[in-house]
Amino acid sequence: MRRRTRDRLNLDEQQGVPEPSGDSPAPPQAAEGVSLDPLARVVPRAMFTGGNDVRLKRGGDELFPAMLEAIEAARHEIWLATYIFNDDPAAMRIAKALCDAAARGVQVKVVADGFGSRTKIAGLRELFRATNVGISVFRPIHRWWNWLQPGQLRRLHQKLCVVDGEVAFVGGINIIDDKLDQNHGWSEEPRLDFAVQVRGPVVKPIEQACKAVWTRAQLGEDFKEEMMALARAAEPVARAKRLLKRLRMPTLKAAKTKLTDLAPVRAAFVLRDNLRRRRTIERSYIAAIRKATTRIDLASPYFYPGGGFRTALRQAARRGVQVRLLLQGKLDYRIAGLAARTLYNELLAAGVHIYEYTPAFLHAKVALTDHEWATVGSSNIDPLSLLLNLEANIVVRDPQFNAQLREEFDRAFAASMEVVPAQAKRRLVEGALTRGFIAWIAHVYLRIAGATGKY
Repeated sequence: MRRRTRDRLNLDEQQGVPEPSGDSPAPPQAAEGVSLDPLARVVPRAMFTGGNDVRLKRGGDELFPAMLEAIEAARHEIWLATYIFNDDPAAMRIAKALCDAAARGVQVKVVADGFGSRTKIAGLRELFRATNVGISVFRPIHRWWNWLQPGQLRRLHQKLCVVDGEVAFVGGINIIDDKLDQNHGWSEEPRLDFAVQVRGPVVKPIEQACKAVWTRAQLGEDFKEEMMALARAAEPVARAKRLLKRLRMPTLKAAKTKLTDLAPVRAAFVLRDNLRRRRTIERSYIAAIRKATTRIDLASPYFYPGGGFRTALRQAARRGVQVRLLLQGKLDYRIAGLAARTLYNELLAAGVHIYEYTPAFLHAKVALTDHEWATVGSSNIDPLSLLLNLEANIVVRDPQFNAQLREEFDRAFAASMEVVPAQAKRRLVEGALTRGFIAWIAHVYLRIAGATGKY
């Protein structure tokens, strides 16, 4: 057990999670929650680069103008991947900028998810094809029986944009107006959501991920044609190798420089896919939570973590770390809200503080620990994001960025309602029965989607 624990701690240090301060003892490793230890040897870790510029963007009101500026200045190529690409005025300004870029000779490639953008695909194809913007659909859904195909429950949930390999945007913000929800219509207040604008070495793996997901979507749409072209090729082996190279997500190589020696801002791009990086985002979260000594703030609209994740949160709270969760108060999907609430009593009993955000819909997927580590991205803390969907986060090690995100958290907590234990108990009249039902639904869903192993 001692050797296994040491291996896990070594991995956490390589991932770049915060080290305890000199006057604080290292957090003890309790016996419970070691189920994820075997993953330490097989899950790729976050690889940090230094010398990056990372800027936090709150909502589309801050993100879209920055994206438009970058797109309008593009000279060579633009890659964009998103779950939702809507047709409201805010989204159409992005679409028009992409068309204008293509018209002046910039290569523009857009990939949208076949479920998240399903009602808008036809219009996007017509608009983009007329202006030579390349558009591909990730796992399109044309008929109800498409859901019977293997892997259809595994969606493209990333929100990425890269311009000329120089500037990238990563986060949880879809191409849709902040005040518009596809199911609930328009609201007075904008949803709470975040993204980052980045420059520097971390842009390269983001661009590679965009190209890979584009190629995967293209191959899915034109599989027969691609295989026929491969068979007819003069050098089929060489063509196959080139195809595999385009399909490959960013390669994770060990850094030659120690994390502490990297120039600020230190950042890592972390992916969740269904190949080697199945648990990389989850491991990044858990490693940071285990190392936290003073503070953990976490926001997720869909919150139903597995046992290892919940254990890490409980352990942190019991060793005196202030753990605050920002969850939905205004529900967009009732079943998702109910799933989160089945865990309230367990977490509250351990000293975790839970707040429900009520001013508007919560869509932020962000977290911070202590005074340096932070992450912003597309991954919720639920089975869909942690085990099924293609997700992408940025992990940042920087005190100034952490402080900026901390201010956003404090502002959101101040506008939220804290859940007290008595309130949680009143909500769950059926307590154990409700929790068992939700667990059964999650189990069945994951098995249908092809996910294996204990969650």
